[in-house]
Amino acid sequence: MKLFIILYLIGFLRTIIIIAVIYFAIRILTKYVIPILFDKKLKDMQQKMQEHQRQQQRNSRNEGDVTIEYDKRKRRNNDNEEGEYIDFEEIE
Repeated sequence: MKLFIILYLIGFLRTIIIIAVIYFAIRILTKYVIPILFDKKLKDMQQKMQEHQRQQQRNSRNEGDVTIEYDKRKRRNNDNEEGEYIDFEEIE
């Protein structure tokens, strides 16, 4: 009979410890990990919104306006090139 009581208490304590570990793991996740993930996702969304806003501003220019835009992500290897040579022919 004593053996059953001891085994029952050990099982009960083990269950209590497992529940406590799960509880504290959830508290740590909600206090530290989830806010970090949320901040990262929020920054990504802000960046997408800013890019979308820039795209809208580019498309909202008046007809006939001339603008030169450089893509910062794409860099040319031949930066020394001054331009494209165009050969004109004289018309009489």
